[in-house]
Amino acid sequence: MEIIVSNSSDKPIYEQISSQIRALIMSGELTEGERLPSIRQLANTLHISVITTKRAYEELERDGFIDSVQGRGSFVSGGNAEFLREERIRNVEKLLTQAVAEAREAGVRKSELHDLLDLVSDEIEHGARA
Repeated sequence: MEIIVSNSSDKPIYEQISSQIRALIMSGELTEGERLPSIRQLANTLHISVITTKRAYEELERDGFIDSVQGRGSFVSGGNAEFLREERIRNVEKLLTQAVAEAREAGVRKSELHDLLDLVSDEIEHGARA
């Protein structure tokens, strides 16, 4: 698991950490039951405060992405498959909204946009089979 923090980012460091771990979980790179580095381990690796790492883990736990067990560590939560699906759908909606706005500015008609979506979807589907 690679986490990158930037001191020049507008986002607080704890938020950078939690959003990257959330993305890894949503992408399936981190799977149900997988153990995360300890708070102290991650803090040492990233050269940041343990308090900052703890805050990131608390946010992830509050949002249902991880479960923390006293004395055992933090693990990717398994009881939130539907929640994760909803998160991913919201992300797709956001991306589609951006695509529709860009298409509208470029003068692309709705029917052309549908055709483009079908074409891209088919290309990805066929590429996955190869």
